[in-house]
Amino acid sequence: MSILRRYNFPGAIYFITNITHDRQPFLVAEVDLFWLAIETMKKRSRFDLIAWVILPDHFHIIIDPLENNISELMKRIKLSFSMNYRKKQSLKNQNVWQKRFWDHIIRNQDDFNRHIDYIHYNPVKHGLANNPLDYKHSSISKFSEYYQEDWGVTEKIKFNGDYGE
Repeated sequence: MSILRRYNFPGAIYFITNITHDRQPFLVAEVDLFWLAIETMKKRSRFDLIAWVILPDHFHIIIDPLENNISELMKRIKLSFSMNYRKKQSLKNQNVWQKRFWDHIIRNQDDFNRHIDYIHYNPVKHGLANNPLDYKHSSISKFSEYYQEDWGVTEKIKFNGDYGE
């Protein structure tokens, strides 16, 4: 297997996609463990979680790692979740996550806005909600002033580009 090298730029904001092993759909059911992993890491390392959506088999986040290396930060978040998940499920060494995660460095305001919209529309895209504003495992309520009530409801939204799914 080749060694994946990631760009790590101070001040960069990242869009991250992380998928469960074999796309096992347990993540929403274990959302408390996801937030425990995030809070555990926030006690150890400063970072800003700007936007998120948690779906059954993957999550998307926009994160400012501040002084952290994004690869190390994601590794620690995934390890924290995995340790608690295995303990809760009485599992030994089963894989919880795919080995790698997908990342994209946010380039400008337009890119940022497009990725925020992608995150918030994702539950509709995957058939988990009819209205993005109704999905409780996303940050859309933090951004609700920027969306009309019928955004993502009255017409299907298409996104060009790769988002790591």
